[in-house]
Amino acid sequence: MRQNEKEPLSRQQQKSKETKDRIFHAAKTILQRQGYDQLSIKNICEEAGVSNGSFYHHFKTKDDLLSYYIEEQPSINPDLLDMPENAEEAKIAIIHVYLNYAEYCRELGVDFISNYYTPKNQALNPDIRTERPYPILTVENYLKKAIDAGIVSPKLPLADICTDIRMLVIGNVFEWCVHHGETDFEGNIRRSIGGYLDGVF
Repeated sequence: MRQNEKEPLSRQQQKSKETKDRIFHAAKTILQRQGYDQLSIKNICEEAGVSNGSFYHHFKTKDDLLSYYIEEQPSINPDLLDMPENAEEAKIAIIHVYLNYAEYCRELGVDFISNYYTPKNQALNPDIRTERPYPILTVENYLKKAIDAGIVSPKLPLADICTDIRMLVIGNVFEWCVHHGETDFEGNIRRSIGGYLDGVF
């Protein structure tokens, strides 16, 4: 099944999704009003009107909750991530992944993203994250296919490229947050990631 096609949810799945959404909206409200330090499971459950047991049924920790929803970004056309014909196509696809991410950051809002991007949030730690469709995992898998097929021949190891891209994106997000959303978020992403990739392959 293509990634933009989804089976209809069963009644139980729909109920589960509604509970998850309620928990997330509670966390988002707390982040926006009080910041990350006040984002306790107790506070989230009180705000959402759910039990601790219900929270733990859906999420392991508060960072797991944030981790889950930060990737529920607008779906990417799977055709865009088909095997590229050349390095230029690969660059365009990678930049598109992060333009997609920027769109989702705007949807979540500056207050949410500002509080999400804190060193205290272990959902951001690449060493412990799960195999969810993080943008960088999407890019890593895509680049690996292109490298294995001989379409892209980077000057750096794949792991280094992914680390560099991740740092560039975090820098762009930070700049956007510091200026309260009043920056050319998408333009900065195009320029910084495009310029970096031009020097790598």
